[in-house]
Amino acid sequence: MAYTTVDDPSEHTQSIIYNATGGDGGASQPTTITNTGNADLQPDFIWFFEFSAGYGNAIVDSTRTRSKYLYPDVVNAEVTTGSTAYDVVSFDSDGFKVGAPSAANSTNGGTTQKLAVQYKANGGTTSSFTESGNNPGGTIQTNATAGFSIISYTGTGGPGNIAHGLPSAPELVIFKNRGTTNVWATYHVGLGDDLKLVLNANDAKDADGSFMNSIIPDATNIRAGDSNNPNTNADAGTYMCYAWSPIQGYSKFGSYTGNGNADGTFVYTGFKPAWIMVKNITDSGVSWMIQDHKRDIDNPVHHRLKANDSAAEATNINQMDFLSNGFKCRVNDSSWNLSGKTYIYMAFAEHPFTTSTGIPTTAR
Repeated sequence: MAYTTVDDPSEHTQSIIYNATGGDGGASQPTTITNTGNADLQPDFIWFFEFSAGYGNAIVDSTRTRSKYLYPDVVNAEVTTGSTAYDVVSFDSDGFKVGAPSAANSTNGGTTQKLAVQYKANGGTTSSFTESGNNPGGTIQTNATAGFSIISYTGTGGPGNIAHGLPSAPELVIFKNRGTTNVWATYHVGLGDDLKLVLNANDAKDADGSFMNSIIPDATNIRAGDSNNPNTNADAGTYMCYAWSPIQGYSKFGSYTGNGNADGTFVYTGFKPAWIMVKNITDSGVSWMIQDHKRDIDNPVHHRLKANDSAAEATNINQMDFLSNGFKCRVNDSSWNLSGKTYIYMAFAEHPFTTSTGIPTTAR
């Protein structure tokens, strides 16, 4: 039986649904978003999703200033709103504040609901690392307990190594060139060393490992490519890198094969998921799919959002069940469970199956 080292996942990650106001009060009259988990959580990374078509999905983090946004559903360079009165006004001890109309607070012509997926790193406190040869220099903040790092660096034309500060080799790494219209190059442990995915696209796995110099992350470093691949290490390019390593009972990254059946594939995680992201890596034309326990309190889980698309939330099929120790597919569909297709996933816990003391958690 798998024990956890994280008895309360809400200390490290929380999701919340909130109503945007579209207000123009800016920093003087912000909208306060307070988390509802068991623990207080001051976020360092927030991924915003809008329930209706409109503003794209947006990421803000505490390493960059709060007025700087990246949009994972497009290749666009980083956007600066021009004022910290816009978007995220502050990262608070148990949530955040949003200001004037923006990706975080737009009503999009009347639609108000948004989902904010939050992670804790190191409270915005970063450590610097120095360029050395082809190895980039930059800053890092890490939450080793939860296996999450936010890395900002300047490219060298490489290939070079970037220390990730995590307790084990990261199994999900997402890169974005902040200054140019390059793709969101993505490594997942289910791919291997010569394959990549693109977060902003619905492409299948791509036989191109050059973005990491065809070297998978190890216990110390993430490998960045060279100037021939501007997605990760162009000379003088500015980059963000978000990296996660697995923590037993809290997070899991893996793959499964679909069986094309409503009594579908069961995926063991060792915890009840709070949210998951799934990608069909066999076929092109299939989006990154996101489900969570905030929009679907009970099974079956059927509300879905797309990481690579600003399309409205869809609710038309029952995709899966969130169980005490994993998730089970409940549909024959290309996004989750076509027979013989390979799917990768990332999953984070609502609560562990077994506590750090070996006691099964209370059924919920």
